[in-house]
Amino acid sequence: MKQSYLIIIIETEYPLRKIYKPTFYIYLMTKVRIKLNSTNIEALNAICNSIRDIAKQSGITISGPVPLPTKKLKITTRKSPCGNGTATFDRFEMRIHKRLIDLPANEKILHHIMKMYIPKNVNIKIEMKD
Repeated sequence: MKQSYLIIIIETEYPLRKIYKPTFYIYLMTKVRIKLNSTNIEALNAICNSIRDIAKQSGITISGPVPLPTKKLKITTRKSPCGNGTATFDRFEMRIHKRLIDLPANEKILHHIMKMYIPKNVNIKIEMKD
């Protein structure tokens, strides 16, 4: 992950001589990481697009949404409840889609994101990263 730095240059004056020496202070800017996951990919992509639109309107560059590997949960069950008859099986699968969005920590954007309507089938996790 690429990190952003805030560099502050302060010129200090030495008391005996009129020499100015710049002093560099480097502060690591904090980032916000938003993790989204859902079984409904249309709702997940809609939320990612709305977060991207909010960031674009405020003029902040974001990295993402990065698609993470889809988790596939598979269950195979027998069709016959009693166990007699032919051995036929049902195969069920549930896919969990994941997205990752990184953006600089900005209070206004986070306030807009937290006020957004998020459907119940979309899980969202917001965490601060250094």
